[in-house]
Amino acid sequence: MTSSPWSTHTVELGSHSVTKRFRRGNREQCEREWRALTLFDRYAPGLVPEPREVDFTADEPTVVMSRLPGEPLRGQALGDRQTEALAAAVTRLHSAVPPGVLTGVPLRPGRQHTVIGQIRSWAPRARGWGDGKVVAAMDSGLAWLARSGMEKPGRPAVPRVFGSGDGNLANYLWDGSCVRVVDFEDSGLSDRAFELAEITEHVAGWVDRPLDVVSFLGRFDLTAAERARLGECRRLLALVWLFLLSLDDAEHPRNPPGTVERQADRLAELLG
Repeated sequence: MTSSPWSTHTVELGSHSVTKRFRRGNREQCEREWRALTLFDRYAPGLVPEPREVDFTADEPTVVMSRLPGEPLRGQALGDRQTEALAAAVTRLHSAVPPGVLTGVPLRPGRQHTVIGQIRSWAPRARGWGDGKVVAAMDSGLAWLARSGMEKPGRPAVPRVFGSGDGNLANYLWDGSCVRVVDFEDSGLSDRAFELAEITEHVAGWVDRPLDVVSFLGRFDLTAAERARLGECRRLLALVWLFLLSLDDAEHPRNPPGTVERQADRLAELLG
């Protein structure tokens, strides 16, 4: 069994199956996981685990799925083959669900306006903890956010896709020939630019062995509107990560020393 203090679930690994038990009160996450597994089992078989069983009513809502082969991409040095396979898996994930079915998929959590609200609530406390470089990056990020227009109501004028809702490269498994995807508790209706930014800006994509962002993003045929939105989403999510990392527990850090300072540099580069 694997779990962590900040996790919403535990995972029991069998020889051919995986049992994911969500913590009490996390039925919605269980529902999102099961919805994704059943949709992709129908429209993109082999991309994600096969759904086996579900119990929404248990004290700890539970999903049982097949166990996929492969090793997580997080921490690996990704060459052209892995990067191409990652992009192919993400493309398939975004495009597999037919538009008529996609309209019935609920919006994913952690959307643009949600994370902006989180930034606003974190800012007073986080700015009091950071050093000069980190606070300066926060201030630059907040100034950019105020003039970006991202806080305006309404949804972006780009096509919607099914989004996994988590850019952690640990959720992408490489078996030597292809990449498959796991972990859909935050999945739902999204757009491609936001989902790609989730991957490129997630701390897992650069803290160990960095993902080649230019090579990765160059494998997607984005519209002009998506390209413009991607740049804004990358800045927004880099700002989110700056706050998240600055609020990390100093007694039990989740990332190496100096990570928040490196994130400040990343945000500064994205802001130009």
